Amino acid sequence: MSEDTMYFFWDLGQYLINGLTQGSIYALVALGYTMVYGIIKLINFAHGEFYMIGAFIGYYIILAGVPLYLAFPIAMLGSGLIAVIIERLVYRPIRHAGRIPALITALGISLFFQYLGQMLIGADPKAFPAAIEEKTYIFGEIMITNIQVIILVATFVLMVVLWWLVNHTRIGKAMRATSYNHDAAELMGIDTNKIISFTFFIGAALAGAAGVLVGMYYTTVEPMMGLIPGLKAFIAAVLGGIGIIPGAVLGGLTLGVAENLVVGFWVSTYRDAVAFAILIIILLIKPAGILGKNRKEKV
Repeated sequence: MSEDTMYFFWDLGQYLINGLTQGSIYALVALGYTMVYGIIKLINFAHGEFYMIGAFIGYYIILAGVPLYLAFPIAMLGSGLIAVIIERLVYRPIRHAGRIPALITALGISLFFQYLGQMLIGADPKAFPAAIEEKTYIFGEIMITNIQVIILVATFVLMVVLWWLVNHTRIGKAMRATSYNHDAAELMGIDTNKIISFTFFIGAALAGAAGVLVGMYYTTVEPMMGLIPGLKAFIAAVLGGIGIIPGAVLGGLTLGVAENLVVGFWVSTYRDAVAFAILIIILLIKPAGILGKNRKEKV
């Protein structure tokens, strides 16, 4: 094997690790999109702001001296509770008004949180406090930091917990029943309002976890930080199959790896463009997503 070929594979391994790290973040946020859509067929474009809220909760909690192992669940809880309040006060009253009013409302909520954050916190990026000492491990020519390891492990653990919750608990069974048929679930005695609120809570909590992890990884947070990652997480959800939980994970990891390969082997400024190119291609070739199934609907 030539030296150039060897270094190509070293670079490929490095970009794959970086891509899986970035893709894990997209997957956590995409899970919220796909869960809410699966329950009430709403594309919650305000979901990226819960990612930002979780990052800032973690920022202030860690800044106050709270250790990471406590700040992390507190940020998840805070993001989830705010999402429940928004669902109760804003989304629930218009739930039966149609998809267009709900979509416009979601965009309005997104803008509300973005500019509220700028008003209360300021538009300048804030340096995320060092929750742990960063260490770098080198394997040949491949470098991986302990923060990347934490992101990968935390993402894996959260996804396993979500899988267990959805597939092996009573509330998970109620979520699946509500997703399958809202009216039939109510006839069987399921309080669908509580299930929908719980779904918002879980989705936003995962986004909040992603926000803290990103704050640690990139070391800065700011009120507009949820805009582009939120859109990319939506692309990841569509790529994997909107409404399908494994699809959100697959889409997030695929998108993260694709972006980092473009950065490493092509042009770094095309990083964002490739995400939207993937969205266009998947909508043209397989609109239901990689794991989705085409369904015929009567209009």
